Amino acid sequence: MPWSADPKVVMKDSRRPSGEGHQYPVLVREYETPKGILRHEVRQTGEHQAEGWVIQPDVVPLLEDFNIPRAVRHIVSVPEDVDRLAFCYRPPDAAARSWFEARMSAVKEFRDREANPVQAWAGFGMDAVVWLCGTEGAIMLAPDQPGEFQDLFEIITETDSARVDLAAGHPGVDLVVERGWYSSTNFWSPALFEKFVFPHVWTLAAAAHEHGKKFAYVMPTGVEIPGPMRAKAGVDVLYFVDPIDPDQKGLSLERIRDLRSGSMTLVGGISSITLSNRDFAAIDRDVKHALDVLGPARRFILHPVDAVFPDTPWESVERMIEAWKRSR
Repeated sequence: MPWSADPKVVMKDSRRPSGEGHQYPVLVREYETPKGILRHEVRQTGEHQAEGWVIQPDVVPLLEDFNIPRAVRHIVSVPEDVDRLAFCYRPPDAAARSWFEARMSAVKEFRDREANPVQAWAGFGMDAVVWLCGTEGAIMLAPDQPGEFQDLFEIITETDSARVDLAAGHPGVDLVVERGWYSSTNFWSPALFEKFVFPHVWTLAAAAHEHGKKFAYVMPTGVEIPGPMRAKAGVDVLYFVDPIDPDQKGLSLERIRDLRSGSMTLVGGISSITLSNRDFAAIDRDVKHALDVLGPARRFILHPVDAVFPDTPWESVERMIEAWKRSR
């Protein structure tokens, strides 16, 4: 889902060549805001990517996974940057809404023809904090500058809420999704999670439900403590349940099933690593186990965690489907 910047913001891109204290060229995006200058500087590492994989952009987007490990300067690097950021991450304006309507006209045509549900990715939450501050900067901002952290999260929540409202209000959208790869207790203490993430998710879920749409959340790790909070906050669908994730520390599918309190649909049950190994016996075993444990409630979607990647062997995908057909 789109967002907007204040029309007063002036953006300028540049590139510093390698050799100026850096092994790689540095991409720079500068935002001139009414509260001062924001600078975002990211190394352009230029890895070769095979066909189908995500590649690093030639500019510095505001929110992008590539930025986190390659940043020379994160866009929110000092507390004063928070006020400036408020001009760069804002609810969708008329131009953004027009783009969305044009996009959805094509999407809805496909949806109606193929009878496929459509999900809109509309919330960033704590993921946005990590994108903007970097991992260490985000985690340290909360205890060191709690006021600025609160302000930053309110900026994100206001814009995310508007994006969810826009998505859920469209007749072509069936499911609204918030990503939470950086929003688990692997990153945040239970206290911070309860103080910031829980009310944020509740706000977004309520906006989706107001339009009669389902709300999904992505949290592939660290689900034992925040999982029940998600259910209480109104999450209808939880991505992902990974049966071999070492971060779960032995948390079984049975335990994850019980944590959802019977109120959330669970997505996952088989790891993309299992598919990549072409281990057909393991695929058969994991599919059967997932369906035996999570299937009876009829609130389970079998899905490779967390994706079918460009190098996932297609014969493994076919085997997974065959095992599903035999076990359902």
